[in-house]
Amino acid sequence: MKAFLARSKRKPSPETAIPPPPPPPENDEPTEYKLALLSSLHPTVDQEALLDVLLAHDGSVQQASASLQAGLSNTSSGSNSSSNSKSTGAATHQQSLKRYALAQGPASPTKKRIKTRRGTTLHLYDPEDVAEHTPCTIIHNFLPAQTANDLLRELLGEATSFEKISFKLFDNVVASPHTSGFYVESYDEMQAQKTDYLYNGARLSDVRRITPQLVHVKPAVQEAVNKEIQHRIATRYPHGKKLKHQSPKPWVPNSAFVNCYDGAQQSVGWHSDQLTYLGPRAVIGSLSLGVAREFRVRRISPREDDDGKLQDGDIDPAGQISIYLPHNSLLVMHAEMQEEWKHCVTPAASITPHPIAGNKRINVTYRDYRANMHPRFTPRCTCGVACVLRVVQRKKENFGKYFWMCHAGNIPGKESCSFFQWADFDDDGNPRPRQVNQTK
Repeated sequence: MKAFLARSKRKPSPETAIPPPPPPPENDEPTEYKLALLSSLHPTVDQEALLDVLLAHDGSVQQASASLQAGLSNTSSGSNSSSNSKSTGAATHQQSLKRYALAQGPASPTKKRIKTRRGTTLHLYDPEDVAEHTPCTIIHNFLPAQTANDLLRELLGEATSFEKISFKLFDNVVASPHTSGFYVESYDEMQAQKTDYLYNGARLSDVRRITPQLVHVKPAVQEAVNKEIQHRIATRYPHGKKLKHQSPKPWVPNSAFVNCYDGAQQSVGWHSDQLTYLGPRAVIGSLSLGVAREFRVRRISPREDDDGKLQDGDIDPAGQISIYLPHNSLLVMHAEMQEEWKHCVTPAASITPHPIAGNKRINVTYRDYRANMHPRFTPRCTCGVACVLRVVQRKKENFGKYFWMCHAGNIPGKESCSFFQWADFDDDGNPRPRQVNQTK
């Protein structure tokens, strides 16, 4: 018996060993759990970057971790000279997502396009990512620092007399959640704006002559926007050609809306900019000064039917992309923006005060008002009000087609009539001569 107890025990053979249970499929795990795993593996990468990389790899923790590891290894040689932005209090700038998704080098598979997901916001900071995933391009540190500060100071002085724009919404008269001013280049244009043009169904009473600093900055904005337009056509559009209805002429800004957001709660809701005087496929140059804020965009998904069912393959409209707009950044909204996307500036939980602007953000949106879209060339409805140009966005049928409709319903104290007319533009966005008004 003693000899039996003292002898060595047999080890189970590989055939009889019980294998460990397989791990649960990754797709069954919640995103929070996957982020926790990634964070434990890569503690130096912030949560937003981890989420971006996880989405880029369709929720696979293993693939995301491999890309992160390869990307960090490829950049470790130059990382010692970089300081931690959080330790200095400076705003963080995200490394391009290409660093992670293409980290394996030329032999790696094609980068998967990042899509927004229901209930999530994809945060972008790097210009390459903004150009890749949105209808915009962004230029950081656009103006010389002193020029940007001079323009900011001038417009902060102007903003003290800005007003909120009132308009009619669902039979209620409401005011915009921020203040604004409108600037044109001559006194004749000031008078024309007050008498001929309508915005949200109302005339503007506060139209101002362009300021000296706005005049000084305009050539730089014009040059940069035209350069970005040509670059986008060459690199992003099919066959390197402009979009249908996009103007082939140079973009020449001749007006500017200046918006002031005072504090974290002032905002503007989801919308597309009016095309009535800009024409189809409009391009807008948007200059941000002062407090940094988030600019969010989301693709418009046409509806299959009245039940609100989404078409297969459309990006879920609940998903959003957030573009970080720091002081002295120029955002170019390209020709696909107003017809196919909506944008907003959401209230912020908190903001970092700017040394000159305090809690204020000044936003200058330079626009090219086209001569052939002047109100004297556009339809008037049966009640005599100049019509507004819209594009079909909600229905799959006729999606992207333009039409004119009465805008009196947006004027406090007036009711809209039933005027409707399809708009007809040539390939360069010029309105074709109208034949017969279609009214209902």
